[in-house]
Amino acid sequence: MDPIAAAPVDAARLRRLQLIGLASGFTAGAWLGAAEAPTKMVTLGISPVVISLTMVVGVFLARWSVPALLRGTGAIGDDVRQAPHLVVWAVLAGCLWAVANTLTIFAIKDIGLSIAFPLWNANSLLGILWGFVFFNELRGAGWARWAGVLGGALVMFAGAGLLAAASSAQSPSGHAGRGVAAALAAGVMWGTMYIPYRKAYLTGMNPLSFVTFFTVGELGMMGAIAVGDRGGVTPLVAELVRARDVLFWLLCGGFVWVVGDLFQQYAAKYVGISRGIPLSNTNQLWGLAWGVLVFGELQGAGTALPQVVGGSLLMAAGAAAIAFATATAGEHVRWQDAARREGARYGIDPGYTRAALAGEASGGPGRRRGWLDWGIMLAATAVFVGFAMVARVPELAVNGGPLMVLVVASLALLGGTGWALWKVTGFN
Repeated sequence: MDPIAAAPVDAARLRRLQLIGLASGFTAGAWLGAAEAPTKMVTLGISPVVISLTMVVGVFLARWSVPALLRGTGAIGDDVRQAPHLVVWAVLAGCLWAVANTLTIFAIKDIGLSIAFPLWNANSLLGILWGFVFFNELRGAGWARWAGVLGGALVMFAGAGLLAAASSAQSPSGHAGRGVAAALAAGVMWGTMYIPYRKAYLTGMNPLSFVTFFTVGELGMMGAIAVGDRGGVTPLVAELVRARDVLFWLLCGGFVWVVGDLFQQYAAKYVGISRGIPLSNTNQLWGLAWGVLVFGELQGAGTALPQVVGGSLLMAAGAAAIAFATATAGEHVRWQDAARREGARYGIDPGYTRAALAGEASGGPGRRRGWLDWGIMLAATAVFVGFAMVARVPELAVNGGPLMVLVVASLALLGGTGWALWKVTGFN
């Protein structure tokens, strides 16, 4: 075995990477929460499938243009040459995401944004399970960290139970059971999706490369779902044309979701899925803020309001417990064992895998720009500008003050965590 590849990550650098992972998880929560706000347009009569498809188109544009901006397609090509098998895993993860995202739209339609959010965030429980079973997470962590992660998960589960109980009285459509089932099924899909995530980052693939191919599965699966649901391509196109003046906002929702997901990817990479996913699930608090403060959900909720607020606070407390249960050096060694196992299985250069675990470049320039990169960015920009020119403000009742506060807070997290991520890892 290459002694350099097997060397442990420096303790001081490991602490910095874990802090970056924690910050990325919380920033992901803010942006993933904001991304769901445009889905409120389901209340305007637009089909949930059409909403999900349009958001996925926005996701597709963002997942190609943002990596082209931050790293360049040349660096993405280098990653693919090192680990071509991960392209298949990325496409599979994208398919799971598309199904889950569609289920969330149905959940929002039936039980509202502020209640549906914490229910699908049950995916954190699966993240803890898969991280332990497949990737050596929490092995060698010690009893205190086990208690923090598992205790936090149980508290989050209790909070989700309170929200599920509240939904039975507050369902806007009278289909509370269906909404709860859709939200929980989305959580199962997303929880399973994190297996390819962790597999990719232990092997060494950069998150910006992984998401580029992830979106191929997203768009392909979502396109198939939409065509089947609408009864063919022609009816689907006709419905998109009828909704053309609000599609811009859904495209923006997809773009915002990608920003949050990128931070979620870095959280999964640097603190593992058993910690990173629960941290990013603080989006339930942002979802509650958007739903209650901006869109006025739960007005007149009566006795259900304490359940919703209490359930959300319990889930946030659980996430905080998990955040404090950072990985020890001994546990990180077990992560390295899992990484070497993955690398040996697929014949990956050990130096490439080790550099990725340390948040370092694995050779070659990381930010090459060429005509393809600029072409991708210009094409994505043109699509957004084109839809913006025919857009109108949707007829939704919103409170402008809280909206501005949430936007400014989200931008502050983006700037601070993004700068730290670049400074410490160079987006590696």
